[in-house]
Amino acid sequence: MSLEGTLETAGGDAGDAVLFVFTVTNAGDEAVELEFTDACTAEFVLAVDGEEVWRFTDGRVFAQVLSSDILAPGESVSYEAEWSDPQPGAYTAIAELRATDESCETRTDVSVPS
Repeated sequence: MSLEGTLETAGGDAGDAVLFVFTVTNAGDEAVELEFTDACTAEFVLAVDGEEVWRFTDGRVFAQVLSSDILAPGESVSYEAEWSDPQPGAYTAIAELRATDESCETRTDVSVPS
C-alpha cells in the first residue's frame, strides 16, 4: 500500500477565505480501503515556525458515522476545508488523512497577503 498526497490552496486575497484541497492517490498495485469513524475525513492545520495557529476541527462537531472510500490503483480522492477568517502572513499548511488504518500527510506553503 502506498498513498501519496498533494495539497493545493486557493483564495486568501483581500479577506477571502482560503480553500484547501487535499488529494490522496493510491500509488500502489492493490486497492486500498479508507475507513473513517466520523464525517471528518481529513485534518487541516496551519503553522508558523512549527507552532500551530489554526486547526480545521477546532470548535467543530462531526457526525459519528462510519464511512469508507475504496481507491483502486492509480485512483484519487479529494477532501476539502476552508479557513474562513485568514490572517495575513506566511504559513505551512498540513493536511492529514483521518482514516483508521491508513495514513497520508502532506505540506505546502501558504501566503496570505495583507
